[in-house]
Amino acid sequence: MFTPKYPTPDTAPAPTAPQTSAPAPVVSAAPAPAPVAPAAPARPTVQLTPGSALALAAGGGAVVLVVGAVLVSMLLAVAITAVSVALVAVVLKSLLKDLNQR
Repeated sequence: MFTPKYPTPDTAPAPTAPQTSAPAPVVSAAPAPAPVAPAAPARPTVQLTPGSALALAAGGGAVVLVVGAVLVSMLLAVAITAVSVALVAVVLKSLLKDLNQR
């Protein structure tokens, strides 16, 4: 899959040195057709029917709802922890104040 695809080597004959003693007869030959690289295999296209599009939209909506619920529950857990720590701090401050007064 990740190996490079090299084109086929050119099959034209090697150029020869020109002859100076006698002119070469003019021969009109059709040029050789260029080699055609093999086409890559066609990838299958995904065609959405109305039912599959609806299922895809419902699945995406469900993912959004689940992720939203997880994020809200994490935020709620952080808020409850912050309130608990604040309450403990107030109680400790009150206990230390009473301890210092005696």
